[in-house]
Amino acid sequence: MPPKITGMTTKRRFTLLLSGDDAVADSLQTMPTLGLPHERFLLGDDVPAAPFTLLGLQGGAIDSSTVLACIQPVHLHATRDHLVLMHPDHIPLTAAESASLLEEAKPLFQDEFKADVIAADPNHWFITPAHFASLATHSVDQAHGRNIDWWLPRDTVEAGTARAWRKLQNEIQMLWHISPINEARQASGLPAINSIWISGIGSTADLKTPSEIKAASHIITDHPVLIGIAHHLTIPCSGIVTADTLIGGFAWLKNPAAIWPMLQSALLDETLDELELIDFPNGVLRKRSILKSDIKKGSWAFWRTPSLLSWQELTGNKAT
Repeated sequence: MPPKITGMTTKRRFTLLLSGDDAVADSLQTMPTLGLPHERFLLGDDVPAAPFTLLGLQGGAIDSSTVLACIQPVHLHATRDHLVLMHPDHIPLTAAESASLLEEAKPLFQDEFKADVIAADPNHWFITPAHFASLATHSVDQAHGRNIDWWLPRDTVEAGTARAWRKLQNEIQMLWHISPINEARQASGLPAINSIWISGIGSTADLKTPSEIKAASHIITDHPVLIGIAHHLTIPCSGIVTADTLIGGFAWLKNPAAIWPMLQSALLDETLDELELIDFPNGVLRKRSILKSDIKKGSWAFWRTPSLLSWQELTGNKAT
C-alpha cells in the first residue's frame, strides 16, 4: 500500500472564546492587572478597547494615529466606607437621559479635553483624551461590583495626570448631583447616574491580534469590541452561528451555553472535526481541543445510550 500523505488536510475547526475573570481581591498592596484575561487576549496587553468599541457601535473608519478613550455614565453606590461601581448594563439609561446628561457635562469635557464628545449610544461616549492618554485604566467589566479605589485610573508617565482626571470626574459628579435628570430618576426609583468612567485608551495601531482571529473565516459575536475588531480586520461578522459560519468560525458570545447543543451535533455528525475552546480558569489562558470522542460519556451498562458532556461539565462552572 502507498504511504499515507500527512499534512494535506485542514481540520474543520470552530473556536469558542469564553469570558474570564481576574478574581483578584480588592487590595491596594499591588497594582491591578490591566484588563480582564479575555480583553488582553483579544486586544493585547495594552487593551486599546475604545476605538474598536466605537467601530463596533458605529462602523466607519478611524485613523490609526487617533487615540480614543471610552467614557461611560455610571452609578457609584455608596457603602459605609467606599464607593462601588455598578455595571451600566444593570442600570437602565434612555437615549434622552444620556443626551441630556452629556449636554450638561460638555462644557467641562471641552475645558479639559479641548475636543467634542462622540455619543455612540446611551452608555458609550468617546473622546480624544489629550493629556489623559497615558492613564492606565480598567473597563467597567473589570471594575463593576468592586471598591473603585482599587480600579481608578493610575499615572504611568507623568505624576498628577490621574489626579487631574479625578478632578474632572468630581466636577461632573457635583454637576449631576443637582441634575433634573437624576431627580426624575430617583423619583421613579432608579439609581442616579452620578459619575463617569474612563477606559480602553488607545488607537487601532495598538491592537495585538491573536492568531485564532487572524485565521478565522468568520467572527460571531454580540460584543461591540469584537465587532469592531472584525470590522477593522475586514473579517465577515455576524451575531449568530449558522451552518455557513460554523467551519472556520471564531465566536465570543454573551450566552455561549446556548450554542453548545449545536456544537455537540456538529461534532457528532462530523460536520466539525474539532472545537477549540479558549477559557481562563483562575485568570490563566487555557486552550483545549474538544473532539467527537470527548463529548460522549461512556457507561458500564453497555446497552445504554452514552450520555453527552454537559455545558457545565465542559466549563467546570455550575453557574454557567
